[in-house]
Amino acid sequence: MVNPDVVSPGAINAFPAPEPSFWQGRRVLLTGHTGFKGAWLAFWLLRMGATVTGLALAPRTSPDLFDALGLAGRMQSHIGDIRDASLVRQIVMESQPEIVLHLAAQALVRPSYKDPLDTFSSNVMGTANVLDALRGVDSVRVALMVTTDKVYRNRELLTPYPETAELGGHDPYSASKAASELVIASYRSAFLAEQGVTVAVARAGNVIGGGDWSEDRLLPDAVRAWQRHERLQIRRPESVRPWQHVLEPVSAYLTLAQQAHHLPGLGEAWNFGPDEVATVREVVELAQGAYGGGDVDFAHDIIGPHEAGLLALDVSKARRELGIRARWDLQNAVRRTMCWYRDFEQGVSASDLCERDLDAFLQGTE
Repeated sequence: MVNPDVVSPGAINAFPAPEPSFWQGRRVLLTGHTGFKGAWLAFWLLRMGATVTGLALAPRTSPDLFDALGLAGRMQSHIGDIRDASLVRQIVMESQPEIVLHLAAQALVRPSYKDPLDTFSSNVMGTANVLDALRGVDSVRVALMVTTDKVYRNRELLTPYPETAELGGHDPYSASKAASELVIASYRSAFLAEQGVTVAVARAGNVIGGGDWSEDRLLPDAVRAWQRHERLQIRRPESVRPWQHVLEPVSAYLTLAQQAHHLPGLGEAWNFGPDEVATVREVVELAQGAYGGGDVDFAHDIIGPHEAGLLALDVSKARRELGIRARWDLQNAVRRTMCWYRDFEQGVSASDLCERDLDAFLQGTE
């Protein structure tokens, strides 16, 4: 088994972590709990003793992290569609959540071109259904709505986008998430603020980490290709993104929700991402080194529908006002991700691997 734990002499907890004492026994509704980030969130919440209710579609990959972690038997898991307004309301009324973490979405750019109506209905009306179900529910104190770094009208500028930048979206996925933010703002102003619910929005950069087997994602595609001794095909090697390990935004979501429970003024939009950006080529080359090889074909021409070539987030607000900043740099994030997949392939359980990464993250281990 590969052991990625290497302690840096200067490693410290760079920002406040979620407090188990706060989450112990806390009733949490988590939509999208069967997805990659959702499963990591459920795992961490259960570890802290939260009472978690989940609503999501069934996992779409095999294997998948939700089943690999055995989460169905550890929480109230509901398999259903957030586009079913009556189902959403029923689950909210039954679970009486104190905190709502909304992640359920159609979350991929390229599939949004193939089925834009599905993307808009999931991401816009699904979000509206979740918010509408919270109306009049006295238990709810915080609703954290997760959108994306792609909500900004991307002008391919070198300047990182702050939370006040104009929203937009060329592809249906990006546009649907920008549209969902208008829905969120409306429900916050018209209903939920006067009800005493803090409604915050989290926009996170590109996420990597062990346990993601989705199609059309960079490192899962690399792992699949290299496990089969095939060449990884890269269509846009010079595209620039704010890459981060999955525990970075998951920790940020929990920290923001925890602080927002006490400070209603945090009910606004927040960027969460690394201090650095990198090209797809750079990430792939780091992955090759961490995995121990693997063949790659880098395309020389643009392949496929439009995707942003350059995207960077201004995360100074989260650092200044919440104390949140990245713990792991890109090299460590990629290394831990590839170690996770290699060890899983060798028979180490997903639970042990997630525990290892989470412990290292909390301890400031690189």
